[in-house]
Amino acid sequence: MAFQFWEQTKKRIKSRVEPKMNERLDMISRQNINEFGVDPFGFDPEVLKLVAPMAVWLYRNYFRCEVEGLENIPDGRMIVISNHSGQLPFDGMMIETAFLLEAKTPRILRGMAERWSADLPFISKFFARGGTVVGDPNACRQLLNMEEAVLVFPEGVKAIVKLFSQRYQLFEFGRGFMRLALQTRSPILPITVIGAEEQAPAIANFMSIAKMLRIPALPLIFPQIIPIPLPVKYRIVIGKPLIFKGDGTEDNEVIANYVAQTKACMQSMIDKGRANRKSIFF
Repeated sequence: MAFQFWEQTKKRIKSRVEPKMNERLDMISRQNINEFGVDPFGFDPEVLKLVAPMAVWLYRNYFRCEVEGLENIPDGRMIVISNHSGQLPFDGMMIETAFLLEAKTPRILRGMAERWSADLPFISKFFARGGTVVGDPNACRQLLNMEEAVLVFPEGVKAIVKLFSQRYQLFEFGRGFMRLALQTRSPILPITVIGAEEQAPAIANFMSIAKMLRIPALPLIFPQIIPIPLPVKYRIVIGKPLIFKGDGTEDNEVIANYVAQTKACMQSMIDKGRANRKSIFF
């Protein structure tokens, strides 16, 4: 009975997905999908059709996304890195939608979720079915060896709760993504999102209360009364792949230098993107 209900639900959803997205979802590589319709991490391509209508609507109508540099997307494995911001993680969703909807060959970006998300009932299962993986280096390494594309925000969760006065200032990058790129011989694809940092301006962050509640942060957002993003315009810029020499066993100083070069590249992309835009909303 439950199986029949699920099959009927998938058919209804499939009929409502934007035709272009529907076709592109069916073009996704199934090379790592087993006979049960999932990959080793539980990803089910059909589940994407649950969120595709909302993601496409937000992409086209709410954030009105513009993408530059689609020709820079390589084939095969890659680590996609981006600035992170905006209190609400719509930037990741819009990047993933761009790779599905706009890239020459539609790609699934396997997002890395915080470890605590694995303990969330129902949500954790939905994340896995949609392609999200708990941010573990071994899982990331396995995905890359499966020729998948992994989406990483090297600033970590602290970046998503930046104050408005800190907008477009990159926080310190972690180094794990660089060692993984070297170990798996994966190119690093830098992406910057211009617009997200104005979608929910934070004027204060109540860290003491956040610690009591065991959450990463508790920002005060203004002018919104409820946490709904402002209809800012997203400009997504895809840079050229970065390839560094090494096998991941390099000294911390070498890795830190590679990370610094990557961060400088992204900050330059951000500064250029901000200079080129004429309005936050248009």
